[in-house]
Amino acid sequence: MTNRYQVKLEGFEGPLDLLLHLINRYEIDIYDIPVSTITDQYMNYIQTMKELELNVASEYLVMAASLLAIKSQMLLPNINTVDEAVEEEEEDPRDELMQKLIEYKKFKRASEELKNKELEENRIYTRPQMTVEDKGEDTEPLTPGEVSVFDIVAAVQRLLKSSKQVQRNETKIKRDEISIQLRMDDIVQRVSTSKQGVSFNKLFEERTKPHIVVTFIAILELMKSNNIVCVQPNHFDELIVFKTEEP
Repeated sequence: MTNRYQVKLEGFEGPLDLLLHLINRYEIDIYDIPVSTITDQYMNYIQTMKELELNVASEYLVMAASLLAIKSQMLLPNINTVDEAVEEEEEDPRDELMQKLIEYKKFKRASEELKNKELEENRIYTRPQMTVEDKGEDTEPLTPGEVSVFDIVAAVQRLLKSSKQVQRNETKIKRDEISIQLRMDDIVQRVSTSKQGVSFNKLFEERTKPHIVVTFIAILELMKSNNIVCVQPNHFDELIVFKTEEP
């Protein structure tokens, strides 16, 4: 029996963080949230996390239930349509969620500003950056964290969809075990030999679920240990993986 890969992602700060990510990604007005759309996208992420055999925290499931309840409430016909006064006084079921998101966004922005100030202070005592001659080309240094964990989950989500046919044809007689450490070593070796970085999708040569899951976890572990960094030139562009430069 094959062991299930379980991982607790520190990059997932909570369901509100995921909702804010979806709102920013799809340029949704936080004061007029299309509940049906945001709920469908949220559930897609939860389903992908389960397919990747991740340990989904209960708070994500609670938020999923809340979104489904709001979606159902908004789809129900309004029995007070005749009485316009009552209809105007009726509370929008999205109000509580909207207020939570606005407050969370304020605290998140304040936290990021404090973190940036800390980084600026730390840079004062760091060693000088490498010269252009040392780097071989005039490029700005990459900053870890330019791509969130949610962006990586979305990228893997697309890979899982494209691998459905392969998964149906997988044999159950023999299933090769894949070492996470070996995948980490292989990824580091590949990105180390390319100054232009390696396409995220090219790290998933085998489109079988075991290979996708282990490669996904290997990438997260390497990002956590600051061995690699993922960047995305523009929204919805393919992710590029780089080796983190040594100080």
